[in-house]
Amino acid sequence: MKKLSLRARVLTGTVAAAALAGTAFGAVSANAAPQTAPAAAASVAKADTFTSNHLTVEAATEAAQAALDAAKKENQRVSVAVVDRNGNTIVTLRGDGAGPQSYESAERKAFTAVSWNAPTSELVKRLESAPNLKDIPGTLFLGGGAPVQLDGAPIAGIGVAGAPSGDLDEKFAQAGIAALD
Repeated sequence: MKKLSLRARVLTGTVAAAALAGTAFGAVSANAAPQTAPAAAASVAKADTFTSNHLTVEAATEAAQAALDAAKKENQRVSVAVVDRNGNTIVTLRGDGAGPQSYESAERKAFTAVSWNAPTSELVKRLESAPNLKDIPGTLFLGGGAPVQLDGAPIAGIGVAGAPSGDLDEKFAQAGIAALD
């Protein structure tokens, strides 16, 4: 058998030791006892929480369909969006023939209405005294958005876009809210 040089023997020994150490470490890690939950995961007192109301997907869909049906009766091609209290989209329906811009506009109107708990037609008037409102991301200050309220608090927003006027869009949004009663 050929004799290895000192350098080759040191290198071979180092590699073997590293492999053995890795194997031993893996075995120890695999057999370690499970850790207990950290103290930071302590429970929260009920007094430190609150409950909020949200529309179900079924109710949001029913409201959106009612708004779409109201628009269809008047031969209007619109899109309808319903967002939750946090502005997250629950459902969006794009009516047959609705313009490509109407989808996003409906979502932004719904977001704006729920954010300020007011119809977007009223919010348009506020732009006269506070024109920077229109610069808030995700908002659209055009008629067609309406908040859905429970005991005066906003729980959702409905936005309609695509009719020739914001007044019509808002009328259809109100038809969606009426379907929830």
